[in-house]
Parts: sequence; structure tokens; C-alpha cells
Amino acid sequence: MAERLVLFCLALLFLSRLVLSESDSEFFYSGFHDVGNNMSLNGAAEIENNGILKLTNDTPRLLGHAFQSKAVLFKNSSTGKVFSFSTAFAFAIVPQFNSVNLGGHGMAFAISPTKELNGTLSRQYLGLVNSNDNGNFSNHLFAVEFDTVQDLEFKDINDNHVGIDLNSLDSNASVPAGYFADGNSTISDLILKSGRIIQVWIDYDSSKNQLNVTLSLSSSKPNNSILSLDVDLSPNFEDNMYVGFSASTGLLAAAHYVFGWSFKINGQAQSLDLSSLPKLPLPQKNHEGLILGTSISAAAFMLFAVLLALYIVKRIKNMDVIEDWELSVGPHRFSYKELKQATRGFRDKELLGFGGFGRVYKGTLPNSNSQVAVKRVNHESKQGLREFISEIASIGRLRHRNLVQLLGWCRRRGDLLLVYDFMPNGSLDKYIFDEPEMILSWEQRFKIIKGVASGLLYLHEGWEQTVIHRDIKAGNVLLDSELNGRLGDFGLAKLYEHGSNPGTTRVVGTLGYLAPELTKTGKPTTSSDVFAFGAFLLEVLCGRRPIEQKALPEELILVDWVWDRCKRGAILEVVDPRLGGHYDEIEAVVVLKLGLMCSSNASERRPSMRQVVRYLEGEVVVPEVVAAPEEYDANKSGDHGGEFEDFLHSYPTSSYFEKVSAWSSAEYPDRDVDLEACTTSPLSIAGKGVKR
Repeated sequence: MAERLVLFCLALLFLSRLVLSESDSEFFYSGFHDVGNNMSLNGAAEIENNGILKLTNDTPRLLGHAFQSKAVLFKNSSTGKVFSFSTAFAFAIVPQFNSVNLGGHGMAFAISPTKELNGTLSRQYLGLVNSNDNGNFSNHLFAVEFDTVQDLEFKDINDNHVGIDLNSLDSNASVPAGYFADGNSTISDLILKSGRIIQVWIDYDSSKNQLNVTLSLSSSKPNNSILSLDVDLSPNFEDNMYVGFSASTGLLAAAHYVFGWSFKINGQAQSLDLSSLPKLPLPQKNHEGLILGTSISAAAFMLFAVLLALYIVKRIKNMDVIEDWELSVGPHRFSYKELKQATRGFRDKELLGFGGFGRVYKGTLPNSNSQVAVKRVNHESKQGLREFISEIASIGRLRHRNLVQLLGWCRRRGDLLLVYDFMPNGSLDKYIFDEPEMILSWEQRFKIIKGVASGLLYLHEGWEQTVIHRDIKAGNVLLDSELNGRLGDFGLAKLYEHGSNPGTTRVVGTLGYLAPELTKTGKPTTSSDVFAFGAFLLEVLCGRRPIEQKALPEELILVDWVWDRCKRGAILEVVDPRLGGHYDEIEAVVVLKLGLMCSSNASERRPSMRQVVRYLEGEVVVPEVVAAPEEYDANKSGDHGGEFEDFLHSYPTSSYFEKVSAWSSAEYPDRDVDLEACTTSPLSIAGKGVKR
């Protein structure tokens, strides 16, 4: 009997501890001086001597994570319901260019099944996800983001907002940052990257399935929250989760700080007394020159002045050039010294390719160890400078996973430098033409086609202005490490307002991809881009260029050849024979029909890119009967009906400089630039595997 009593007591003790662990997880940090092993840090995160948790410094393209070392039990073991929880923390974002509040990308409070968050990306991803797993339910990720850059890919409402995220950076709910001052029923504006200390309360009521986010500049919690969402977190949470913070920087960086933090399961987290938290050190004025001037002798001062003058003359001689137009498109400039160091002095061993407008080098940025491609443009001619400006203006503000990303630029005397992400798999043309070292499978080709279509739809309809690319072809589609297709080379791009009529300009582009109406009107349109996309579809499907001069018995026009085979009932004969018959026939027919539809000589008969995407995604069935695209009368006869300038021939694309490109969108330049004077693209960024 006594033994049974002892066992019963032990069972009660075990159950009480279980209930305790399920209901009373709590911690409080007023500064992080003595957290010991309680915090797990990775990336750029560190705890400074004064007790401030610093998630990132103001170095570009960093990420930092700081999580509680031990997992928290979030679910009731018997019901599977998430417990109520509450947290309060104080943070500040200090931008790199503090005087004009330029810096990003922001930070987030996060609850995750892992504290490492391996494989996540910086920049717009806030160190929480990457481009492939964003939106996956398997992430089991919850976050409240404090975002300081507007990213159209994630449908951000502005560049200063608070959002609630479940498994994705496409926020389930978001509002402009603000707070309710004491006794005030009107929301006051709040600049997240002002450098001021902001206290946040995040409260989840499990009984109401309601999440509330409250902000304040004081130690007292306002009565009203600025953001509320009715949501049951139980399906999204695992039993045990880690709580913490994540932050990241982009081209324009910011330091992200956390000063104190409290957390509690099934209760209200303790508010922080902002006056007792560690303080950011104030910038100190530099009196060194005054002290030096009053302490040295006249002779030494004269010597110093002479040496200083020589140094200044040398610096002026070699300094980066900054002109008015550069200030108008944004501050994303690399120093020449940084790019020289990244490319090891632009030495030949780092050379990736070259063309008529300059050379391309592989580089590694010294601060982040990120691989980049640096295009060194020769701007001795006016055309080179126009090309340089157009690339910054057009792609510098675009953000889409299927567009290449511009990282920045530099101008120094005779050098114009553009910096892009390095994409190791290079350009698509070297995988589908001639004798490629690797044959892309049909699955890979179809994925690339859909990706380029998505990027082109974004250019035509998804951005604040309509962007006409004007040079869509396999040579301008770049492949990342996972063989995702990204559209690059925006040197010919034209921008105009939605609904406006584009003006006449010089006819530029690549033979074989030029819409017939361009020879008459000189007006590039979204439809002329669709025509080029049709040529792109056929070249990826067939493994042949749109125009092949060496084809016997006469010059081959790909679209005519494809249509001829279709008339004979030999549709699948056009599919690249190097696939060995291993392809999805239904998808191949869809691509073939779309290629013919997009290649119609009549612009009004071509589908829009939105229709093209719906066809490719299977949302709409392609027509059973496709009209004949007709022949390229203007191209064949040479009667262009207008002024043709600056053509690039499609057939020697790879032989010029074996392009392996990497491109990117920058985050800030937000100015209109006249691209009327743009001519041909000087060079595409080259990558590895180049034969020189």
C-alpha cells in the first residue's frame, strides 16, 4: 500500500511538472549582459559590451539571427491547441545613411521550428526564408515583420510597415507603422528606421484565435493595437518552437538592435522600462584636427599640409566621378577600390568574357564574400554612357525572382562599372544551340519558359510603369544554380506609364526577334515583346536559332520551318532531337502553339503575356487550331520600311563572348530616366565555364 502511494505521488509530481512546462514558459531580459548560453546567435548577430543585441551592422547583404537557445512548448499536449502567448521587446533600426533615412531591409520577431534558419537569404527575405521555400506550409514559420523596404514581389504596402507573416513574406495582414499616443485615438506616424527605440507588444489569445501587435515610443503599452488578425495558429505551429529575432540588410544597409525582451506563455509579458535599457552611443564629434593644429609646431604643420595637399591631388585624380544624373537614380554606388579588390585588380584570370563595349570579371565582395560579376563598360563613346545610364534606370528598380538583379555601380574616370549577382550556370543559349556540354531536359526547359514568362508579365503589368524589354532571347536568359530562368540585359529597355502611347524610337534589337510592325511604326510595345517571346519559345523547343544563315538549301527562318512541319502533320518533328524523345508531348504542343501564336505578323492576334502565363500554367486550354503566322516578308526582302540601327545578330551570340550572365534589381532608385537614346546592350555578364 505504501509503495502504491509513493508511485501515485510521483505520478502527480510528474503531471504537475508537465503542466508547468506547458503553461509557464517565461523569461525577461533588460539588456543582454548576462544571457550566457540562453541565446543562440548566428550570422552577423552579436551582443555588444553594453548589453545591446546587435542583429546586423551597416554592412550590405548581411543577415543575423538571435533565438532563445531552448525550445518553448507551444501546444497543449492533450488538445493540440496553441497556448496563448505574449512578448514585448524594444528595438531600433539605424540606417546606413542616417541623415536621409536610407537603409534596409528590416527585422522580424520570429517563431520557428529551428533556431538556425539555414539556407535563408538576406535582403528582402529578412533572413527568414529563401526564394524557393517562401510560402511553403512546411516552414511552420510565424513572424511579425518590421519592413523598411517596399518589395513588390511580396506585395508590400510601403517601405515602412508592420506585417504578420505565416510561412511567407507575403503578409497575411499589414499596416503602415504607427502607434497610439497616450489618450489619443488617432494613430501617430512612426518611422521604423528613425534610430529611435520602439517598444513592441505581440499578444496571441488562444481562446479568441486573435493576434494583436502594438507599438509605442514609451514604456507604457497603449490601449489600442495597430494591427490585429483573427487566426488560429495551431495548424501552423509544431509542439516545440524557438522564439527570437531575424534581420537582414540589402544594398543600403542598416544596423538592427534589440535592447530588451520579455516573453510569457499563458500570461501577459512584462513591459520594458525604456529608461533602464542600455543606450546606443551617441556619435562623437571629431576634434582631432583642432587638437593636432594647436599641438604641433609650425614646421611640422607645414610639412603635414604639403603631404596632405599631395594626397588630395592624388585622390582627386583617381576619385570616383559623381554627376547629377547619378544622384537622381539613387545612392547605390560601390567604391572603385572595393571593386578593384573584389576582382583582384581586374586581372585576366578573373575575366569571364568581353565584347564591343568592355569586359566582364568575376569578383568576390570583401565584406560579404558574395560572388558578383562586374561589367566594366568602355564609355569613350556617348553610346556607352547612355547604355550605362539605361541599365541602372531600368533594372535598378525592378524586383522579381525571374529577373536578374543589379547590385550597384561605380564610375571612375574612363570606367563605368555595373555589379550583378554571379549566376554560375550562365546563359541559356549555350545549353540549347550548337553542341552544348550539357543537354537540358524537357522539365528544365519548361520550367525556364514559365519563369521567363512570369518575369515578362511582371515587366508589362506588375510594376508601376510598363517596361518593354526589346531584346528577349535565349542569350539574355540567365540560369541560377538551380537552373531557374532569369531575364536579363535591360540595355534596350523602354519605360512608359500604363495606358500611355509609347513614342517612336530607333528600331533596335536582334534580327529574328523583331516584330514586323516595328519597321513601320518604330514604336516598341508589349506586343512586340510578345513576338520576341514567341521566337524564344520556338528556339527552346527546337534547339535552333530563329535565323540560321548556314541552313541549306537557303537561310532558315525558324517560325516558317515550324509552320511548314505543322502543315505536314509532323508537329513533334520540330522538338529538339537531342532530347531523345523524352519530353511531355502535351506541354511541347502547348509551347509550339504559343510560339506560333506569339509570332503572328498581326500584333492584334498575339496573346498578352497574362494570357501566355495562363496557357503555360494550364489554367486555359490552347486553341485547337492556330492561324498561320505568315512569313517574315520584311526581314526576308530586306525592305525594312524604316531606319534600322544597332542590330545584334542572333546567330553569333555565344561566339562573341560566351555569355554567362548575372543580373539584379536594386532597391531604391526611383527616378524617371529618358531611355530614348539607348542603343544596343554593350555586354552581358559572363560566368564560369567560358572558353576564351
